[in-house]
Amino acid sequence: MSLRKRLSASSTSSRSESPLVFAAAPNSDSDHWVGAWQQVLARDLIDSPVVAVDADTTVEDACDLLLSKDLACVAVNSSSGTSPSAGPYQGLFDFSDVNAFLTFAATRHKLASDELREKPRIQEILAAAKEGKVPVHLVSNLSEKNPLETLPYDATLLSVMGVVARGAHRVLIQAESPSSEYLGMVSDNRLLAWFTSYAQQNAAFLRYLTNPLSSLALPSMYLYMSVVAARSADTVLDAMQLMSEQGVSTIAVIEEETGNLLSAVSVSDIGKIVVPAQSNQILSTPLHQFVARIKEPDGATDGVDKFPVYSVSPTTTLHYTMQKLLATDSHRLFVTDDPALASPVFPPTSTGSLTGIVSTVDVLSLFARIAQLPDIDPTRMQRHRRASSASGSSSSRSSDAGSFGGPRSRSSSRTSLGRLSVSGEGKPLRSSVSSLDSFQWAERAPGERR
Repeated sequence: MSLRKRLSASSTSSRSESPLVFAAAPNSDSDHWVGAWQQVLARDLIDSPVVAVDADTTVEDACDLLLSKDLACVAVNSSSGTSPSAGPYQGLFDFSDVNAFLTFAATRHKLASDELREKPRIQEILAAAKEGKVPVHLVSNLSEKNPLETLPYDATLLSVMGVVARGAHRVLIQAESPSSEYLGMVSDNRLLAWFTSYAQQNAAFLRYLTNPLSSLALPSMYLYMSVVAARSADTVLDAMQLMSEQGVSTIAVIEEETGNLLSAVSVSDIGKIVVPAQSNQILSTPLHQFVARIKEPDGATDGVDKFPVYSVSPTTTLHYTMQKLLATDSHRLFVTDDPALASPVFPPTSTGSLTGIVSTVDVLSLFARIAQLPDIDPTRMQRHRRASSASGSSSSRSSDAGSFGGPRSRSSSRTSLGRLSVSGEGKPLRSSVSSLDSFQWAERAPGERR
């Protein structure tokens, strides 16, 4: 049973989306808002350039680029011989894909042969690894949460919102015709930041944002089963596999003893800490130690921990929630019970204070419904990813405890995908994503000898 299923099964209460009457935006005000939103051009919201890599670039080199340039995502050029009408890019590659690839590398020996045969793309990855390198085009959107979405030059903010409110994290904006180039990307965080800024210019919209989360139609606000969480004693590999299976970029880490929220772990943490690690020992590190490692760069000032808190309560306003999503650079926050609310609307859970989640996509989908955009379903993409994972997953997690295999290197951005130890003899894994060694190192428990 997966970690998420184990946690959910322990809950004695089933949460609905909310029995409260939802706060609605005044029609006259919302018409004015939507009219203003319609005037904003998507190209004016671009927050990052399109950085591209060739289709045959190794996954290791593509990951190095993400780390060395501090990029959230790179585009993958179309393969040679592809029809020009298909566009210059065939997909995207980000840390979710890195996490999905490393999870597969670490667990593929547990998959039944018939499962592997049912997945042609996985077979291609294995074949490429045997040949000596895995090209990035095979791993592009391996996570199934990083689709290539594009919009034309004259697209508006509403067009972007219609895409991201269905689960995509970013949209590429085309240059003016007849150019086939792209001007850049608009991220969901950029869109959220725009709405936060717009509230400072429109008093009626700001008043709407002061509604508490408990009064808004947020899909997972009261749905405890939507909380994807691991225990603090579980391992980094457990967390990686959980994110991959459940199609999320962030999971909660709960205290083993109290069941309360300890922190959160994201695919970016995996990319920035696990990938540059010197040893595969890191995969068996307990999450409470890994969280401490994540907090390390933030440090503390005057004894006050500066690491961001990834939780809100049902009484938190939507405006503050948006600000916290932006400040923590997170795609989701975890909703915890508010002790001041003694109503049966908020029954306690046997796993602690977690009650639900609120994500960037949830918030943007709320605005998309105000704009009456069609086909808005913020959970659809995640449901597809989970169904895809469930249909082909019969693997079990390793729960061996371990420790870091040495200090993280700060002298080079070269990834551990090229340095992880294959065996106790210290043989370096030159390219954990470019050769079959990337799978061999993960097939043994850390410290195991042949």
